[in-house]
Amino acid sequence: MQLQKYLDSTYLKTPQQAAITKEETLSILKNLTDEAIENHIFAVMIRPDFVKEIRNYLDSKNVDVKLGTVIGFPEGTFAENEKLEEAEKAISDGADELDFVINYEAFKKGNLDLVKSEFINCTSLALKNDKIAKWIIEIAALNNEQIADLCQKISTWAKENFEENLLQNIFIKSSTGFYKTENGKPNGATFEGIKIILENSGGLPIKAAGGVKTYEDAVEMINLGVKRIGTSSAKALLENQKSEENY
Repeated sequence: MQLQKYLDSTYLKTPQQAAITKEETLSILKNLTDEAIENHIFAVMIRPDFVKEIRNYLDSKNVDVKLGTVIGFPEGTFAENEKLEEAEKAISDGADELDFVINYEAFKKGNLDLVKSEFINCTSLALKNDKIAKWIIEIAALNNEQIADLCQKISTWAKENFEENLLQNIFIKSSTGFYKTENGKPNGATFEGIKIILENSGGLPIKAAGGVKTYEDAVEMINLGVKRIGTSSAKALLENQKSEENY
């Protein structure tokens, strides 16, 4: 199995969260990018503030590693116009893939009109610019019934509003990796959660993010049907070493 073709190598800490400078963060991201190039990893996933610099860095290397970023991250409660503005800038700066955090709090409150509107309009923006749109549903914030229901709705909205040949570019993604859980509960992808997503996604591709800590776990996720895996330990997974990171 060419595991590297499924991996989004990820660094999503802000300089403030890591207690380092912007320049130090950029150095980390360039190292992450070099690692992705050397190991033929599919994509790097970074914060929007650094997309332009890493786009230029990738272009200078003339390689095919994809560049992804996160929108409305990590809480998902940004207004729709804010998500659209952030996505437009990321596209302008050179992102290939946009991982939107869906407003799962609005979904839990039953405000489906808001959630449907942001899904349709943000996805439309991505697709018309030939970008991949991934929708993070934050499974640690939802119960199993809510996970199933939200996935079903995303699938329905996608099929009602976009051409069939574009559905392969609309992903459902499990987690941000930043959600705060209690009592040691996992905050990322679990096999139970991924199975529920797969069973209710109507054939949309799935990205498992956070919690995939071993090569064996990654292979099992792929065998279940996952198309992409987000991890901050891509090289460790490829070398069959256990990840010590939370994401």
